[in-house]
Amino acid sequence: VQLQASGGGLVQAGGSLRLSCAASGRTFSSYAMGWFRQAPGKEREFVAAISWSGVTTYYTDSVKGRFTISRDNAKKRVYLQMNSLKPEDTAVYYCAADRNVRTNLALRKDEYDFWGQGTLVTVSS
Repeated sequence: VQLQASGGGLVQAGGSLRLSCAASGRTFSSYAMGWFRQAPGKEREFVAAISWSGVTTYYTDSVKGRFTISRDNAKKRVYLQMNSLKPEDTAVYYCAADRNVRTNLALRKDEYDFWGQGTLVTVSS
């Protein structure tokens, strides 16, 4: 599967952005999906994940209550709605696909098999 992330940009603190990840390939609907981010000089970190059905989601603590992950399998897209943005949310955001069958959602970047190219989110104070 190929992934293409979009929707990043410059926003003031307190603002909102919606990231989108478009997927190609017939197997998208069977994959769990995740969003990660990488700030300058830092390692890539987990942000959110969603099961293949969309029923189960998981968030890192720093974005709980502010970010929402969702998916539309018919459109082969996964979204990350980001509200109440903070300067510390500034990073390149990546979507990723996990083709493995797991009991729980994958939280580590090495558990994901396919990656998009990233989209830059900059939050000004």
